[in-house]
Amino acid sequence: MKTLKIARRRVREIIVRPDSLVLCETPDYSTTRFTLDHPEAVAEYWRKNIGADPLFRSGQEHLHAIMLSTRRHAIGHTLVSIGLLDQVVVHAREVFRPAIMANAHAVVLIHNHPSGDPSPSEADIRVTRDLIRAGHLLKLEVLDHLIIGQPGGSSVRGWVSLRELGYCQV
Repeated sequence: MKTLKIARRRVREIIVRPDSLVLCETPDYSTTRFTLDHPEAVAEYWRKNIGADPLFRSGQEHLHAIMLSTRRHAIGHTLVSIGLLDQVVVHAREVFRPAIMANAHAVVLIHNHPSGDPSPSEADIRVTRDLIRAGHLLKLEVLDHLIIGQPGGSSVRGWVSLRELGYCQV
């Protein structure tokens, strides 16, 4: 069993594959840090960090968890699961283990819909509610779940926030 040890110093960028735990650079409190306090910032984080990754395959669903500090700064993100064209398998253990390892205060879930339509399915809503309940037990807040699609159609922005739609309440 591998153990990831992180020293008590500033982390530059650690990428551990295949678990793909990515910890962001954390210099002082400069403007380069991502503050993910609203869905637009989360979508921008996806575009710059996850969607631009050469390992990202837009033809499959990818579920990522973005780990946040108490001030809603991104500590890092992890690839939770790669699914098929229209579904992804997720378990709370896989979402919260990296968050606990990174000493995160909160988590934002984000995944793509290869079809381009970011409308949430019943499974998306059910999984989000289950993960929120699991997070309550661990004292890790699930702030939001974004679904990334393509601009146009049912979403002009190209993404949907389940919190904005009212699905992130237990």
